[in-house]
Amino acid sequence: MRLQASIAFAAALGLGLIAAQGPAQAGSLSDPASLTEQAPPVYKAKFDTSKGSFVVEVHRDWAPNGADRFYNLVKNGFFNDARFFRVIDGFMVQFGINGNPKISAVWQNANIPDDPVKKSNARGMITFATAGPDTRTTQVFINFGNNAGLDDQGFAPFGQVISGMEVVDSLYAEYGEGAPRGDGPDQGLVQSQGNAYLKKDFPKLDYIKSATIEP
Repeated sequence: MRLQASIAFAAALGLGLIAAQGPAQAGSLSDPASLTEQAPPVYKAKFDTSKGSFVVEVHRDWAPNGADRFYNLVKNGFFNDARFFRVIDGFMVQFGINGNPKISAVWQNANIPDDPVKKSNARGMITFATAGPDTRTTQVFINFGNNAGLDDQGFAPFGQVISGMEVVDSLYAEYGEGAPRGDGPDQGLVQSQGNAYLKKDFPKLDYIKSATIEP
């Protein structure tokens, strides 16, 4: 997503924005146009994190464009070693900026078309962040509570956490809202400096060890 647009959109809302089965293939990750495989109708993605594991079940008929993009990101290792950089108690946890700035740069404007909102942003639902029409790229968020107010704003859930929601609830949240509205990570610096910035200035952030499509 375009960073500045994302921040402006978040401010307007008053809410904020919300592997292959093996090593990541940097060549593929460096070319978003090459990762367009259609996802199965239903699939599960397992996230092994610094706090434990959780599993997301994705339903392609809920939001096909989002489901396909998420499938390709997980399958090709995009989320591996990525930080949960924005965790807001009672609202949501956001992630999806790659730890390598070179990879982040090529995905920053790799937008996918919007999906109609068919499911509500209830607790445990996972949804792509957006900065406006047709601006979804790689950032996603998991709802901590009932955020049905996001439904009419174009946030289309594509899956839900079916196990390990207690792990999601336990992710480190003390840094709060991101800059410039809070003291948490600045998304511009996350994009430009990656994990080097986060490890130095926000060392307590939890992170994804690996994300894989379950057989």
